[in-house]
Amino acid sequence: MFLDRVKILIKAGNGGNGSLSFLRTKLTMNGGPDGGDGGKGGDIVFRASQNMNTLYTFRFKKKFHAENGLDGKQQLKTGASGKDLVIDVPCGTVIIDAESNKVIADLSEDGQTFVALRGGAGGHGNAYYKSSVKQAPAFSQTGVVTKEKQVILELKTIADVGLVGYPNVGKSTLLSVISNANPKIANYPFTTLYPNLGVVEVQGQTFVVADIPGLIEGASEGAGLGHYFLKHVERVRLIVHLIDASEADGRNIFDDYQKINLELEKYSKELAKTPQIVVFSKIDELGEQELQQKIDAFEKKTGIKPMAISAILHEGVEQLKNKILERLVKIPKKPPVKVEKFDFDKVDNTSLEIKRENNTFIVEGGKIDNFVRGIVLDDPRSFAYFQNTLQEMGIIELLKQKGLKNGDIVKIKDIEFEWIE
Repeated sequence: MFLDRVKILIKAGNGGNGSLSFLRTKLTMNGGPDGGDGGKGGDIVFRASQNMNTLYTFRFKKKFHAENGLDGKQQLKTGASGKDLVIDVPCGTVIIDAESNKVIADLSEDGQTFVALRGGAGGHGNAYYKSSVKQAPAFSQTGVVTKEKQVILELKTIADVGLVGYPNVGKSTLLSVISNANPKIANYPFTTLYPNLGVVEVQGQTFVVADIPGLIEGASEGAGLGHYFLKHVERVRLIVHLIDASEADGRNIFDDYQKINLELEKYSKELAKTPQIVVFSKIDELGEQELQQKIDAFEKKTGIKPMAISAILHEGVEQLKNKILERLVKIPKKPPVKVEKFDFDKVDNTSLEIKRENNTFIVEGGKIDNFVRGIVLDDPRSFAYFQNTLQEMGIIELLKQKGLKNGDIVKIKDIEFEWIE
């Protein structure tokens, strides 16, 4: 099954908690703090792989969590960092932030990587807080808990050449003749249900050709299968536009040519500027004189002299391969998708929300998440630091503005206390 767009959930590893420990040996019964720091959580890393050509592996597995960092231990032992989770995707995969719909990465080259989410920092052990004032800190810091993010993976086929044209004009047959691809071929429309890729070798050089599923009039607005697959032709450097010269089933070479180009232009102005080689296919169904008349008429009306081939008889195929190579040498690769500069993995240190439920005030937001990680209510110094910081941050004043009075309950994350002024 071909799959070229999928939504998944990703989450970097949490940081390990710092250790709360004091040195205890036979010779040292009341030693100092020796709690080690927690380890860093693993990152989420996407990596482009030329060994994949579909997002099918993401059909059933939708959640990807990196390994958490381990907690710190006594004797100043730091917890091990969590392993990064490397997620392989096909070359040509664009990663989109599902919330903002912004492109955050374009992985077009084999082996290219992108760190989507960074693991949470490990918490400090109590040894970190030792000072001349706090010689025996009885608290440690928890690790940073990371948040789950939703991203969209969209595959835009990486190919040098795209074969386009109405259904049943011979694209799949041509690809099977000129390359190592083995597409499904039959004499009815929409045989091709997904792009087929093939590597073509000419004069000791190679290039990749994609058979793009047949376009029809209205494809750019969603008619048929064309709109779904137009994105796969966005990256090609050269378009080989096949037209059924036999004009079977009431087709018209001029109408077909104009309508396909119109669909390309409606989808993307840049795509419409992609160089083309126009090719008359199925010439084995015409006599020489009739074929020449059609070639002359097409050239007179459009200013373009089409090449003529019969993929079944291999007639004109070598000339077409050489022509494609000749054109490709002069055409640079298209640039990657534009990535907007914004911090997808930005840590929230500013948000603050106060909610009131009867006589309980709930304080939430990134502004206080970090500093409460090391607060221990039953440690007098720790709780004093907690109260002073709430004053300095202006949170106490905001609570009073919301109606805080003696006897009310204040809840900040897992910390809950009664307010007495």
